[in-house]
Amino acid sequence: MKLEHLKSLYALLKSPDLFGRYITNSDIEKCLKKIPSSISSVIGYSVENRPIYCLRIGSGPKRVLMWSQMHGNESTTTKALFDCLNLFLTNNEFPNTILESCTLLIIPILNPDGAERYTRFNANEVDLNRDAQDLSQPESKVLKDAFNDFNPDYCFNLHGQRTIYNVGATPKSSILSFLSPSQNEECTLTSNRKKAMALIVEINDTLQQIIPGGVARYDDGFNLNCVGDTFQSLKVPTVLFEAGHYPKDYDREEVRYLMFLAILKALEVISGNGNNGFAAYQDYFKIPENSKQFYDIIIRNATLQDISAQVTDIGIQYEERLVERKIEFIPKIEVISKLNDFYGHKEIDAESKVVKSPYNTTVKVTNENDFVLINNEKITLKP
Repeated sequence: MKLEHLKSLYALLKSPDLFGRYITNSDIEKCLKKIPSSISSVIGYSVENRPIYCLRIGSGPKRVLMWSQMHGNESTTTKALFDCLNLFLTNNEFPNTILESCTLLIIPILNPDGAERYTRFNANEVDLNRDAQDLSQPESKVLKDAFNDFNPDYCFNLHGQRTIYNVGATPKSSILSFLSPSQNEECTLTSNRKKAMALIVEINDTLQQIIPGGVARYDDGFNLNCVGDTFQSLKVPTVLFEAGHYPKDYDREEVRYLMFLAILKALEVISGNGNNGFAAYQDYFKIPENSKQFYDIIIRNATLQDISAQVTDIGIQYEERLVERKIEFIPKIEVISKLNDFYGHKEIDAESKVVKSPYNTTVKVTNENDFVLINNEKITLKP
């Protein structure tokens, strides 16, 4: 995979109808109108009767099932999938080798009701990624039926993760994370798990050229109610992709490009055209695990009163809120304490000066403030 060539092409491939964090059926329908109708279809309906779209492309014997926005507020991978689709439709050598080796079945938004509300859950307030055994929801049944009918050789479970994650014990943001899910309580290294691990190793090797130290792996604790664990238990190599936080990229447009590369690299390896084929799966365990040591903002060395008070830190996390079909990032104070073991995507040194709310009152946990006053100077907290 020629990274420089793909980078130069990407501006032309990037779907202009998809931008930011709020992606719904109405957005992807604009994209669907621009592609051949022969590759798109409706494979089911949500609780609120919204269509669940499916894309099928390629003619090769290796079948890859991919789904995104199982959690409605995790849209970065949906954007990346349409960018990949645009590449597949260019009729160039690189995508053609994938499509000659693979047949792809893509569900870009599995949870259109959750996408509309910008929530993790579906309209019945069920987490579809905990419904793999009960299959209590129509969206869960759509995915399982697609799995049964398509009979995939590989599955890509595409998600997005919060800004709280870092790589291992380092101050590096977990920009992308991956997991080869367990298929039993013992977390046995079965042959299909090893194949998924080997894929992740190849993806990581490629990404390290662009974001060194920015890739992590998820904990492999077993939960058969999770879709990835269930599909892995059915002996299909399954990879969890998690789009995380690139510095200052709250719209997740930089991560979108990196996820585009990750998906393509995995498909290149599956197609048999990767540089090294399947690498040794043992290197999977060299990828550091995710840790949770980030806040969106940390105000260091803050004093909360005008008279002598203990210097402390203030940890602030953005709450993503849907307002008039746009996502607003609301700064919310999560903790007031010394945060020596934590990092901030943005750090502000108050230099022991007094920090107050916009109303000139003492800041408190749960306060939502667009800005604070530090020694009566207005400091914005918005991204």
